[in-house]
Parts: sequence; C-alpha cells; structure tokens
Amino acid sequence: MPPETLDVLVIGAGISGLSAAWHLQTHCPDRRFAVLEARPTLGGTWSLFRYPGFRSDSDMYTLGFHFKPWRGREAIVRGPAILDYLREAAREHGLERHIRYGIRVHSAHWNSQAARWEVQAVRQTPGGGEEPITLHCGFLFACGGYFRYDQGYQPAFEGMASYRGTHVHAQQWPEGLAVRGRRVVVIGSGATAATLVPALAAEGAEVVLLQRTPSYYFVVPARDRIALVLRRLLPERWAYALTRAKNVALGAFLFRRSRSQPEKVRRFLLGQVAKALPAGQALDPHFSPPYGPWQQRLCLVPDADLFKAIADGRAEVVTDHVECFTEHGLQLQSGRTLQADVIVSATGLELQMLGGAQLSVDGVPLAPGGLVAYKGVMYAGVPNLAATFGYLAASWTLKADLTSRYVCRVLNHLRDTGTRVATPGAPPADMPLRPFADFTSGYFQRAMHQLPRQGSEGPWKLFDRYADDRRRLLQEPVDDGVLAFGAGPAPAAEPVPLARAA
Repeated sequence: MPPETLDVLVIGAGISGLSAAWHLQTHCPDRRFAVLEARPTLGGTWSLFRYPGFRSDSDMYTLGFHFKPWRGREAIVRGPAILDYLREAAREHGLERHIRYGIRVHSAHWNSQAARWEVQAVRQTPGGGEEPITLHCGFLFACGGYFRYDQGYQPAFEGMASYRGTHVHAQQWPEGLAVRGRRVVVIGSGATAATLVPALAAEGAEVVLLQRTPSYYFVVPARDRIALVLRRLLPERWAYALTRAKNVALGAFLFRRSRSQPEKVRRFLLGQVAKALPAGQALDPHFSPPYGPWQQRLCLVPDADLFKAIADGRAEVVTDHVECFTEHGLQLQSGRTLQADVIVSATGLELQMLGGAQLSVDGVPLAPGGLVAYKGVMYAGVPNLAATFGYLAASWTLKADLTSRYVCRVLNHLRDTGTRVATPGAPPADMPLRPFADFTSGYFQRAMHQLPRQGSEGPWKLFDRYADDRRRLLQEPVDDGVLAFGAGPAPAAEPVPLARAA
C-alpha cells in the first residue's frame, strides 16, 4: 500500500498544534491535514507536567487562544485548568478529529523531484509495540515545542547514588508522592521552583529552596479585576479581546522598559519583593539577581504565595552551590548541610528543536544550529517547512496563533498562484548572524549551538513584540521578494485519501 499523502502534516498536539489545526480548518478548508501526536493525549506541556502547583507563567487572557475566550475567574491558573481549557477548545471546534495519537516522527526528508516531504514515523500498536509508517505531505508544520518531553536537565552531582531518600525531577513527578511532614529540598530557581515551593508548603512539607542564583519575581494578583469588570459590562468576545489587548500592551511595556531602563525596572521588581517579604528581611543575597530584568524569564508569583510561605516559616531560601549528595541530604560548598527526606531537581529543560526529528533536503542533512530563521516561522533555504516558536518574554500562544495564520496565508498564496513550493531566501553573505534568543537562562545557554540563528535586519531578524509580528505576519505581503515560490514538478497520481489511524 502506498504511503498516505496529505497537504499539510502538523507535528504536535499541544497549544501550537491545536492553534495550527483551528487555523487550517478555518482558513484552508480545502487542504487535507493531520496532526501527529506522540503521546496518547493532547495538551503538550500541560498534560505532561504533574508536579504540585504546576501553573502558567502567563495570564490566561494571552495564553488562551484568540478564538476561544477564557471564562475562568482566575487569570493565573494551574495546569489541570489549562488542560481542561485545551480539551474544551478541541471539542468545541472539532479539532480532535484531526489528531492521530501514538505516532512519533523520527525523520523527514524533502524530495525536490516530487515536491514533498517524506516523513518516517513509528506508531504504537494496540499490543504495546511499535510499527514503522511513512507519510507524504506537501507542507510540514512543526508544532512540538522546544524541549524534550522524555527527560529534563539533571546535573551530575557527586554522590547522587549514595542518597537514601527520594530524588525526583520535577518533569517526571511520580504519582502519589506524599510530602506532608517531610523535609523537602528543591534544587533550582525560576518558574518551576517558585511554583513548587508554595505548593509543597501548602501540602504540609517543610521546604527549602536551594538556588545558585536569585531570580526576578513579579508579584501579580491571581484575578484580573479589570477583566472581570469588562466581562460584566460587555459581550464575552469584546471583553476577552480588550483584556487580551490590555495584557499584551502591559507585558510589552514592561519588557521594553527592562531593556531601555533596566535599573528602573529592577527597583520596581525588587520593591515588590521587599513589600511581600517579612519585615526586616534583606533582599541580599536571596532576592537580588546579578543580571538585568528579562535577561531571563520573570517568575510570576500570584497573590505573593511564595513569600507568604516564607513569612509563615513553611519555606526557606538558601543561596549556595551543591558540593555533593550525602546519604541524608546535601553538602553545600559553604560547608552547610541540608537534611532532606525528598530532593527535587527543578534544574531546567533539555532543549530540542523541531521535535527532535532528523531533517534533510535532497539527501543533505539539516542541523537546526545551521539554520537561519525567516520571520521567526520558516528557515532560509528549506522548502515548505514552518515551525512554531513562541515568545520568551510573553505568552507562547500569541506567537503560535500568528504563526498558524501566516502559514495559512502562505498555503493560500501557493494555491492562488498555482505554485507548490515556498522557500525563504538566505540573508546576504555579509549580514552578521546572531543567536536565536537573547536569553541568559541556563537551558538556553546549554543548547545555544542547537538553536537556529537570526539575521541582524530584514525578515531574518526576529521580533520580540507582538505588535511587530502581527504587522509582519498578518499584514505585509506574503510575496515579499525573499520568500520564493516555485511551480515544482507536475502532480503525479491522485493522492491517497485521508484515513484515520488505527
């Protein structure tokens, strides 16, 4: 039986993949597409992480889709509520009929003679095994996020094997782990640690947050009062759109100020923390980062829950380095020891571009680190390939929705012009190339060589502001003189009809 042939193949059924599915069925109803998901459920990150307190670090009015208003009263919510929202969006808009679960893409090869991607994958069988499958598609849309789902980053601390307590990574949180009455040390900083500590304390644990470097915290109310007022006064979609626009503008303002006036923003953020901490507690050394605001992602602290746990004596912050694990806890470089019944590694992600799939064009392998981004969506010299990479300083969904809409514009231009192949041109040879992301977070620094690069100007330069991307991706002409369109070879046999996976 010949491989199934589709117009578009989407990889991943998280926020990005669901956005892609809605936009494709809405704006490209003539295209046959499928969404491949390696896991048995949709939701991506929001169905994967299970650690206590797991929540969004963006408000739901911007993390939510533009086509699906957020109806909850809380603006900052936990993972299960977000997963329910995603499932509801898929159900309301008929998106799940496009998803094929249990299919993991291993490689994709562009065949210029046939003007198609030839995708190699494995599908889980009912008996628990795997079988290889091949699919062909005219356009490949990678929506699998930017980190590995099977493992997080775990530093190789000395003596880990000697520890007799329970050691878990936040990304692989075991079901049923009881912490009440136990001493828990959370190694790490950033959003995961800031979320875990108050949640563990609320479950009755005695918690120590062990960090090498302090983070910036942004104390926000869990409820957006303006959003709730607008919801009472206006139709739902108007209220949602206005709240979304307000939050986009406020987030962009804070980010821009962080770059143009970092000391002023630093004073504002540290002032918030000082007010939330117990009276008389100094900001140094635990709450005064050595870097500027938004050089790493801000940690949202809804209703100051982290600082309430500290003030109540249920949590403590220690700034130090791990010397080694011991039988009963941790030895620190300062000489202090921390006794621990449970040690949690909140030590970050392992980055992985394009879902870890191996790509090639006419037999030439493509390394993500050798690619140059085009409009933050496609890659120079690579035909009919797009990938969603959300904002680092704003909601992921904002960029996901823009990316999906732009891909639909490209697909419709191909149809309207009778062409089949869209290939971004390369930047001028003398244009300096820059890192894909201007972030100092450890998980980015460890994987910088694996990330695509960007140019210093033109469509090869990435924007970090929603308004700029909205203009470029939704308003500027698709045929900009850089994205080249070709007719490709004449169509071969009639494509194989779309069939549901077993």
